[in-house]
Amino acid sequence: MPTYIKKSRIHGRGLFARLRISRGRFIGTYEGPDASRNSKYVLWVLQHDGTRRGILGRNALRYVNHSSQPNAEFRGADLFAIRIIRPDEEITIDYGPDWADLN
Repeated sequence: MPTYIKKSRIHGRGLFARLRISRGRFIGTYEGPDASRNSKYVLWVLQHDGTRRGILGRNALRYVNHSSQPNAEFRGADLFAIRIIRPDEEITIDYGPDWADLN
């Protein structure tokens, strides 16, 4: 994986690019056991049948932090760059409209 974990200015630890990541490039897959309740590191993925599946993150992607100007996005459980990500830049996603309720 072209990433590493270190202290984040956004929150706790974050996921950072080890090298330049091109727009559209696959970064990795969010991996872990199924989760039935929301908690730290749970990613909710919309399934093909319209149901949501919770994944309790066990790999480095669990350290992706929120930004209102993200540089990556999940498509299902797969993370892709939505713009060029520079070396040592933190990889971020937009947690969505419900994020405001969590602050």
